[in-house]
Amino acid sequence: MKEQSKENLEVYVKLAVARSKLRSKVLKKSGQNKFAGYNYFELGDFLHPIMEIFDEVGLIGIVSFTKEQAELRIVDTEIGGEIVITSPFGSAALKGCHEVQNIGAVETYQRRYLWVTAMEIVEHDALDSTTGSGNIETVDVGLMIDHLAAIEAASTLEELKNVYGTAYAACDGDKGWQKKVIDAKEKRKGALK
Repeated sequence: MKEQSKENLEVYVKLAVARSKLRSKVLKKSGQNKFAGYNYFELGDFLHPIMEIFDEVGLIGIVSFTKEQAELRIVDTEIGGEIVITSPFGSAALKGCHEVQNIGAVETYQRRYLWVTAMEIVEHDALDSTTGSGNIETVDVGLMIDHLAAIEAASTLEELKNVYGTAYAACDGDKGWQKKVIDAKEKRKGALK
């Protein structure tokens, strides 16, 4: 193992203390995924408590983005050690949004995931509940949620037929996702009639 400097060891200790303090707080999930039927933490649910804890222990978190990745740099404000957490930068194609709105959506999600990683925030069974099977390797959850949103946003029966076909094909045989797509289609079909 590579020898750590005192500064870097100290920032790891402070991060461990911050994680412990966060676990003692009661956080409420305000995000709701109506398509997949689960609640989740939004960035605002935990960012302010984290900032308060970081102030207490002498840390600061700085998020930055490049075209390739998002980065959370956690710096010890007293002696300068740091931890860097990165994530590949994704993309979004939200219906009816301008490019800058899609960029903003991705940056918000990236910030959320960086903080969830840094603070070891656990969202029990959220992924399993979206896939319906626990098989997370074959279906892109984010893509499926976008497909469900497209079904809900369909403004004509013809558009619904097209987005439903695309969404169903993307299920890749996952029975849980197939049921969610069919249910969303039937609900939207009823609203359009």
